[in-house]
Amino acid sequence: MTNPNRADRSQLPSYQDPSLSIDQRIEDLLGRMTLAEKAGMLFHTMVMITPDGDFNLDMGAFGGPSIRELLDKHITHFNLVGSASADKIAAWTNRMQELATTGRLGIPITFSSDPRHSFAMNPGAHMSTPAFSHWPEAPGFAAIGDEDLVAQFADIARQEYLAVGLRAALHPMADLATEPRWARVNGTFGEDNQMAARLTAAYIRGFQGPELGPGSVACMTKHFPGGGPQKDGEDPHFAYGREQIYPGDHFDYHLLPFKAAFEAGAAMIMPYYGMPIGTEYEPVGFAFNKGIITGLLREKFGFDGVVCTDWGPLTDAHVAGTVFPARAWGVERLSLEERTLKALEAGVDQFGGEHCPEVVVDLLESGKLSETRLDASVRRLLRDKFRLGAFENRFVDVEAAASIAGNPAFRAAGELAQRKSIVLLKNDDILPLSGRPKIYIENIDRAVAAAYGELVASPADADIAILRLQTPYQPRNDIFLEAFFHAGDLDFKEPELGRILTIARSLPTVVDIYLDRPAVMPEIADACAALLANFGAADAAVLDVVFGRFKPTAKLPFELPSSMDAVRAQKPDVPHDSADPLFSFGFGLTY
Repeated sequence: MTNPNRADRSQLPSYQDPSLSIDQRIEDLLGRMTLAEKAGMLFHTMVMITPDGDFNLDMGAFGGPSIRELLDKHITHFNLVGSASADKIAAWTNRMQELATTGRLGIPITFSSDPRHSFAMNPGAHMSTPAFSHWPEAPGFAAIGDEDLVAQFADIARQEYLAVGLRAALHPMADLATEPRWARVNGTFGEDNQMAARLTAAYIRGFQGPELGPGSVACMTKHFPGGGPQKDGEDPHFAYGREQIYPGDHFDYHLLPFKAAFEAGAAMIMPYYGMPIGTEYEPVGFAFNKGIITGLLREKFGFDGVVCTDWGPLTDAHVAGTVFPARAWGVERLSLEERTLKALEAGVDQFGGEHCPEVVVDLLESGKLSETRLDASVRRLLRDKFRLGAFENRFVDVEAAASIAGNPAFRAAGELAQRKSIVLLKNDDILPLSGRPKIYIENIDRAVAAAYGELVASPADADIAILRLQTPYQPRNDIFLEAFFHAGDLDFKEPELGRILTIARSLPTVVDIYLDRPAVMPEIADACAALLANFGAADAAVLDVVFGRFKPTAKLPFELPSSMDAVRAQKPDVPHDSADPLFSFGFGLTY
């Protein structure tokens, strides 16, 4: 096929001439840009693709502005939400890039995405993309503890991203799971900072390579200076979770994975929403916090890459009749203009999930913001586009996308990793199972389970029960976004607890639990004959471990507390500190 990235270089302006240095190209382009075009660079907002892949300029994401309106605002960084087949995603991103070429300067679009490769589906943190290979979530990689495997995963994910036109990853999470109630535990590499540091660095190397270049996907490592130490485990996406606290004086403990990210060359950093309480820093959200962004990140650690806020720190969002307040914690009383200026003065380069460049133009025209300060951020943003080779390679091969994304070798690697990540926590000499026993199952696909044994409808008719459970949570408002976050208590409540125990006490029972957060389950652990933990695994992966087709070797990436009293008594910034844990960090059996 004709290479759509090819162009007649003799007809191109200097900034599109790859023979010039990146610095030369940046300065040439910067000199041509209007204030409005520069301001548009500072916004990184959402666009949506539907499963049919249809292209509609008048469609907006979650009730926001249409694609047409966003392009008119000179925005060239888009967080792609939604999913379709690989060829449809590739064709869709190509259509967007075609539109970008018709702009006055032809600046290519940078498409980004949240994680798309986890088997477990959590719309609050992961996008479901069936076309891609499927792997365990981040705690599963920590359970395996293999840097080379993380790098292999990231390299495969990089290839699948590139195939469909995604050039920026809104991950990894370098946060630590020191507060077990936190809803984002399933995005972390566990609670140990040294483990998280090693795996974060491997992850970035796999996505970016030795340095950012045309074959890279740029990583936006989050959430500086470390989400996780949340008061009562609540998440700062919501006002009731805005406070980040350090009663154990472990602020620096949470910085180690970020140091590893900087050493690995992380292109971008995302500060979290939370506001630090009881520290030397101003008690305002990290995106507005000059001591954090300029003092700690820029000056102490020497980071000169792009700093992009988490999504929605400036304006309220209106979705499905519900108002979601801006995550402007600590600066709620400031106006939109004042919030924007405070974040820019703090050292932020880009606003995630926002689309109001006119506010930046107003700040410039009023003299409150200097063009010199604006240019500093635009240079960083342009530098990544040039380093990624976006001007020369903005289009992707639609036909190749389907053969690259989710190819058999990639899928096999992900399925093997799922099996490797399963932790055996208890075994009363019952595993591995043999033969074809009569099995009572719950939350397992019957077609899959039928390959392992004879299925029966009642525990009374079974030789053994196999139950797949999930860490409990307390549902909040059943509305967009908040419903996606699993928060609150971690223990099983009645009547569900009693129902599970009745089964486990009536016949030998194998329990497998998905740990998107550390579960509190002493009664279940005592009653069952065998207990497994997974971090996103298919039914076949779990059953292969149960029936001895794969030998478990993984270890817990965080401790499992023995009670909710122990959870409430522990310090949210300190690892491994709940009293008498049911299972300790690093525990895992084999057979």
